[in-house]
Amino acid sequence: QAVLDRNLAENISRVLYPNDNFFEGKELRLKQEYFVVAATLQDIIRRFKSSKFGSRDPVRTTFEAFPDKVAIQLNDTHPALAIPELMRIFVDIEHLSWEKAWEITNRTCAYTNHTVLPEALERWPVHLFELLLPRHLSIIYEINRRHMENVARRYPGDNARLGRMSLIEEGDMKRINMAHLCIVGAHAVNGVARIHSEILKETVFKDFYEMEPGKFQNKTNGITPRRWLVLCNPGLADIIAEKIGEEYIVEMDELKKLLKFANDDAFIRAVANVKQENKLKFSVYLEKEYNVKINPSSMFDVQVKRIHEYKRQILNCLHIITFYNRIKREPNKKYTPRTIMIGGKAAPGYHMAKLIIRLITAIGEVVNNDPIVGDRLKVIYLENYRVSLAEKVIPASDLSEQISTAGTEASGTGNMKFMLNGALTIGTMDGANVEMAEEAGMDNFFIFGMRVKEVDAMDAVGYNAQSYYDRLPELKQAMDQISGGFFSPNDRGLFGEIVNMLMHHDRFKVFADYEDYIKCQDRVSALYMNPKEWTKMVIKNIATSGKFSSDRTIGEYARQIWGVEPSKHKIPPPSEPRD
Repeated sequence: QAVLDRNLAENISRVLYPNDNFFEGKELRLKQEYFVVAATLQDIIRRFKSSKFGSRDPVRTTFEAFPDKVAIQLNDTHPALAIPELMRIFVDIEHLSWEKAWEITNRTCAYTNHTVLPEALERWPVHLFELLLPRHLSIIYEINRRHMENVARRYPGDNARLGRMSLIEEGDMKRINMAHLCIVGAHAVNGVARIHSEILKETVFKDFYEMEPGKFQNKTNGITPRRWLVLCNPGLADIIAEKIGEEYIVEMDELKKLLKFANDDAFIRAVANVKQENKLKFSVYLEKEYNVKINPSSMFDVQVKRIHEYKRQILNCLHIITFYNRIKREPNKKYTPRTIMIGGKAAPGYHMAKLIIRLITAIGEVVNNDPIVGDRLKVIYLENYRVSLAEKVIPASDLSEQISTAGTEASGTGNMKFMLNGALTIGTMDGANVEMAEEAGMDNFFIFGMRVKEVDAMDAVGYNAQSYYDRLPELKQAMDQISGGFFSPNDRGLFGEIVNMLMHHDRFKVFADYEDYIKCQDRVSALYMNPKEWTKMVIKNIATSGKFSSDRTIGEYARQIWGVEPSKHKIPPPSEPRD
């Protein structure tokens, strides 16, 4: 029995669900979410009760000060059960009134949304809660009853709005909308880039915003310059410090001081030299790992991120094929050589993402072995993409691909890492790209493609992939090669599902942005042939990346949501006694 019990206990942590932007609704996942929330809250309450700050009692017995001492940031809806669990503890165990418990819970919790993709939103079947968490279900029902009363008071007779705003979705299967639970139970709600936060207010959470506009905020994501510059790119960190000192490491806005060196020939040379050294070092790594001869003077064109249809690695593939076909058509023409790298993992159950990886490798097999192309184009799929590999590839990159359909990428942070490390960005007006282009200046960014409003307008009339296929000869040629087996001679139908998706049900409108993307890539190639102007633009990008420090992001959360003043005081590890 002891062994059986141990197995049951260990099952909870046996699997980490690897889905990316996709909700599966598995029972074990719900158990995991509750387990982590319950354990965390017990720890928080134990620490609160035993803390002597502001309390003369040997053990705290009142929870009045709880929201002043505790902030719970719900990082997406995965810990949403913290709201009913905190209510359960306050009402059932600590015997607070519902009203008092709700006030404390609401002041303690805040919610960060991370995606607008509908398939990613957590909507748990009520029957699972009946089975596993019956008390939490009754608490959620009571939260919803009171919430519905508030909505009805505010909007009398608007039954459609009641339906849209309910925590419980009616239908063939009753479900709990966890995002709605988070919004109702939190005192602040934020997106992770300005455009994303606006989309939340205008579409996904429009009804909630209209009812409580003061609850909604934006907190644009950031990255730490310690790891993503000083540690991974010491050469660049050093030449920056020589010009402006080391303060930028903790005050990234200091990088603005580099703007006055954007036309300084010595600094331009130094920045270009560091990039070339990083590329040579990474070339050695690539040749060892992938057995492909790399041209280190080629443009390192990189797209590294999880494989997903909305991130549009397929659009990148279409550019590769187009470039390949141009070289084949006019082999004696002068081209800007490129080494194009695509890296990232596919969730195990995401069939289309795996097929996209297969397409990337298939294109590489053809391109890399074509003697006519030579070292003017190489295609590499970076396997097992992870932080340690990112630390190698990002400092060596010239071009950063941030090409999601406008309105789909909440923020992105890889985009910021590339900017800080001296890569230029080709991207859509999506996520944090919008603010990055604003900081650097549109002239120093390669922006292409539809804006959110144009995507919405296209949705209204319908997207017709066939019309682009018929009108654009280079797109037609590339698609015919994929569908005809040019890249899969041993299995001509291998990529039929990709072709079918692109032609008939592509939610992310790859073809609609193809023409502008190719033209934009031509502008990139032209600038790369002028190394001095390219490097000037690189310096301007590095100098304007200061906003995208996680220090700024966390400072904003602290002041505007948690109600604390951030401090640079170093906290000792838990193993060391505190004063």
